[in-house]
Amino acid sequence: MYIHLYGMDKPPKSLPNLPCLCATFRRTARALSQLYDEAVRPLGLKTTQFTILQALSLTGEVSQGGLGETLALDSTTLTRTLAIMKRRKWVAMRQGRDGRERLISLSTAGREQLDLASSAWQGVQDRLRTQLGDERWNALFQENREMTAVARAM
Repeated sequence: MYIHLYGMDKPPKSLPNLPCLCATFRRTARALSQLYDEAVRPLGLKTTQFTILQALSLTGEVSQGGLGETLALDSTTLTRTLAIMKRRKWVAMRQGRDGRERLISLSTAGREQLDLASSAWQGVQDRLRTQLGDERWNALFQENREMTAVARAM
């Protein structure tokens, strides 16, 4: 489902069916990213950064590999995003037991940034949930978890 960025009160635009499940999911992901980016942009955040802050608040300290696994992010993208976040002092990094492992955690500044952005994020969540209804909202979460698990197992 596509939700217009500036007019969620308008009926959804009719989009052509794409013959590829991946293309369909990516189109949805881009539309949602645009919506969430618009909400957190005034706070100097991108959705990818907000997601990492949120994941770290849930996991606590985690290896970079573990974080990438949790978010299904490739190491190059994650490394690049974490470097920006480290410069902004939103994440703390330390070396793990062996010299190759990097452990990532949410810093105090990162926690503050997450807290600041959470209301903007929650506003988008609430609008989407209202638009979709609780039953569809919950079903979409379940379907997406299942699709991720299937894709990862292949």
